[in-house]
Amino acid sequence: MRTVEGYKIVQKVKQMCIQANRHLPGDVYEALERSAQTDCEDARDILKVIVNNADIAAREEVAMCQDTGMAVVFVELGQAVEITGGSLEALINEGVRQGYRDGHLRKSVVSDPLGRQNTSDNTPAVIHYELVPGERLKITLAPKGFGSENMSRIYMLKPSEGREGIEEAVLETVRLAGPNPCPPIVIGVGLGGTFEKAAFLSKKALIRSLDTPHSEPVYADLEKDLLDKVNALGIGPQGFGGRTTALGVNIETYATHIAGLPVAVNIGCHASRHVSCEI
Repeated sequence: MRTVEGYKIVQKVKQMCIQANRHLPGDVYEALERSAQTDCEDARDILKVIVNNADIAAREEVAMCQDTGMAVVFVELGQAVEITGGSLEALINEGVRQGYRDGHLRKSVVSDPLGRQNTSDNTPAVIHYELVPGERLKITLAPKGFGSENMSRIYMLKPSEGREGIEEAVLETVRLAGPNPCPPIVIGVGLGGTFEKAAFLSKKALIRSLDTPHSEPVYADLEKDLLDKVNALGIGPQGFGGRTTALGVNIETYATHIAGLPVAVNIGCHASRHVSCEI
């Protein structure tokens, strides 16, 4: 049994909140730079502005976007880990509270969907837990802005709709989103499970590196095919046209019922902010 002191969790989550909002993930930065060299002239200019914005944010240690998101946290908790100093949920939320305060990040969370009272510290976070064997504690923090989150959709398809239905669901979601999620976007697709499982998978797909295709060839091929078809829509960077509507499509899958084909499409903006650490 390994003991993890709670203050270490608070400190790490605080640091991750600040880092994720100021520094683009390396794979996303590289994808933007590549597209800035290959797209049409107008699109290249916009992509260069996006890259320059990321450079300024990192250099000046300021947020790259005014929407600093709702904190989404993925936790892999080893069954042989004991946490002291408070509940894991309370410790994570304290880290978010300190990170958004000390990082001078916008507080965007309201306590009730209808009351709309701002909590003033960007808590509570949305936390997903996964119990794993051993003594590992891994935390991934992904601040999710709602310009992109609002463009996400879920479909409960018939099994007979198959791959064609999945492709149309993704393409329809992107067409309806248009320029709203600040393209070029990253697209997370969740296939299978149930209504809520597919949505979770689509969010989890966004934190996988753009350089890492799905381990199953049939889904890796679908990711590539979808990316080509999305970019053929011509929406382009910030919706001004071009060949880079999306930087990547990541698919996550799970077993499902014989009568269903759940498909969730979670749209991420060009920043696709996320950072991980092991404690």
